[in-house]
Amino acid sequence: MPANTVLVITGEAADANLIRASLAAARDGPFATEWTPDLSTGLSRLRTGGVDIVLVNLFLPDSSGAETFDALFSLVPSTPIMVLCDEENEPAAIETVQRGAQGYLSKGFFPNALIPQALRSIIQRKKVEEALYLEKERARVTLECIGDGVLSTDVSCKVTYLNMQAERMTGWAREEARGRPIAEVLKLIDGETREPARNPVELVIANGKNMALYARSVLVRRDGLEIPVEDSAAPIFDMAGAITGAVVTFRDVSETRAMADRMAHLAEHDYLTGLPNRLLFNDRLAQATAYAKRHQTKVAVLFLDLDNFKHINDSLGHTIGDRLLESVSKRLVAQVRQSDTVSRLGGDEFVIMILEESHTEHANIAAEKVLRALAEPHVISGHELHITTSIGISVYPSDGEDVETLIKNADTAMYHAKRNGRNDFQFFNNEMNVWAVERQATEADLRKAIDRNEFVLHYQPKIDLASGQVTGAEALVRWLHPRRGVVFPDSFIPVAEDSGLIVAIGRIVLRGACQQAKTWLDQGLGSFVVSVNVSALEFRDKNFIRSTREALQETALDPCFLQIELTESVLMRNVDSSIPILHELKQLGVQLAVDDFGTGYSSLSYLSRLPIDVLKIDQSFVQRISSKSDDCIIASAVISMGASLRQRVIAEGVETQEQLNFLNTHRCNEGQGFLFSAPVPAEEFGRLIRECVVTPARPQ
Repeated sequence: MPANTVLVITGEAADANLIRASLAAARDGPFATEWTPDLSTGLSRLRTGGVDIVLVNLFLPDSSGAETFDALFSLVPSTPIMVLCDEENEPAAIETVQRGAQGYLSKGFFPNALIPQALRSIIQRKKVEEALYLEKERARVTLECIGDGVLSTDVSCKVTYLNMQAERMTGWAREEARGRPIAEVLKLIDGETREPARNPVELVIANGKNMALYARSVLVRRDGLEIPVEDSAAPIFDMAGAITGAVVTFRDVSETRAMADRMAHLAEHDYLTGLPNRLLFNDRLAQATAYAKRHQTKVAVLFLDLDNFKHINDSLGHTIGDRLLESVSKRLVAQVRQSDTVSRLGGDEFVIMILEESHTEHANIAAEKVLRALAEPHVISGHELHITTSIGISVYPSDGEDVETLIKNADTAMYHAKRNGRNDFQFFNNEMNVWAVERQATEADLRKAIDRNEFVLHYQPKIDLASGQVTGAEALVRWLHPRRGVVFPDSFIPVAEDSGLIVAIGRIVLRGACQQAKTWLDQGLGSFVVSVNVSALEFRDKNFIRSTREALQETALDPCFLQIELTESVLMRNVDSSIPILHELKQLGVQLAVDDFGTGYSSLSYLSRLPIDVLKIDQSFVQRISSKSDDCIIASAVISMGASLRQRVIAEGVETQEQLNFLNTHRCNEGQGFLFSAPVPAEEFGRLIRECVVTPARPQ
């Protein structure tokens, strides 16, 4: 057991020796006794710490009376101080007790055996008091610092304590609240019924066990402000196990509940447009079909897919694309009734549920209104955007009796609307299911074809009409299907574009064409350009430039022998975003051609800004050339336009001598078509070149 250090401060050495001897012999020790003869020395010793109790004579060489005690107490207020006195100084000693001394010892009792026992008791009691104080202070600081409100009551439910957070939340100051009924200070109501809720403290004291607040409890603050709260209450017991009161802790859950509400909303609504998402739409559609079944009514499902949205998104960025989707969603909601539901399934796909009676006139009307509304320009960040939609419609119960089938059939009908020219709507019929199955099978086979490289290129020659020489070849893809044989582009390219597989197929075609061109050059068959058609999806793909560069590098083809053909509509869809891509391609050294020219909306001002090498007159104009046709005017105008822009002009689809004569007369540079040769495999194309078979007839 460590010794208790006793500091004796007295100018009388005899008294100090008596105390030391008495403590040394005591069984209540051990004690370590130290002595200083004056106050200043005693204060210096106390500053070093480690003293458990002080025994001091008030009358010292350098201090006298109560001032002696005050100096010590101000320095070590938590250390017990006992006063040493004789009979005549006893009043002064009593005064120090009133100032905080633990007591006094009379000189005649210094050797008493009870003195060590008393000192030890004082020291231990002081240590217990100090520990209790620290514990209480720790509890007080904790209660004042925590974010929860804490309130306690006595057994009669009268408030005895509030921490600072409870004061802020209830609006009651601690002193004002003390002694008031708990129900007045902590006023609770049911958040759903708005009825007063019984205070949990009253229930705790009545039942003697812990309990939680009601899940939707609302605290009505003193100023009337309402705060959602939750937490728990517990009883307080004395040592005998009797309830003496209760404590309730509570916290503001406004943010938590708001977050929960937001999460619940997000779980059922689209984050961008705020429309019901697929989950909520499916639930509403299930309820609607159940109602329709009971009341013999109908439900229509309109499946919408925006036409060419991806091109806008890719060219102008996702921020503009998102704002366009927001604009579309607002217009859709404005076109339907409150009883109907508009939902965004994801991307640019929307679906609308229309409640019908016995016919489907509302679905028909809604589809027409939607087409008109979306076709109006959307002005976003200075851009005037034009977009249309294709709509497929299925009807319960004729087109399906469950949610999944109705949506699937509406989706199928939507694809037919796209195939029929877009910006239109189409009702589902059973024949479409056959087409949908075939389309799905085609897409699945295309994915395998890409992995297995089942594609082959055929080449159609381009002829210089003045010299009759082959100037180039257009690469045209064919699919060697393991079961169906040779499949032409019209049968699989639309599916490839819808599924996004066209990008992968385009890379295969581009590399294959470059490799073949390099092979012909190495064989000495002449220096002619091989052209490759590039779709809108490929052109807008972020990796298109890199893919073109890699194809040229891997095949070691000089870029001047590669020509990229882009349709007029692809270039004109967004001229500002097309120009940088075209210039990057020109920096690679490849040639650029505008395919199907005359079918889009080009203007001379736009064409002059584009680094184009070749204009290809669309075959629809060439095939209608005759001495009696006004289409001759369009063909001759394109030829003249190309000449003025210093661009070569190629006529596609040349099939008759009359067409060739017209083109020669108007000095068209090149021709391509069945009059010269159909597209043929690479080997046959090489043979045609060697045998000089591909020679155009001279004008007659």
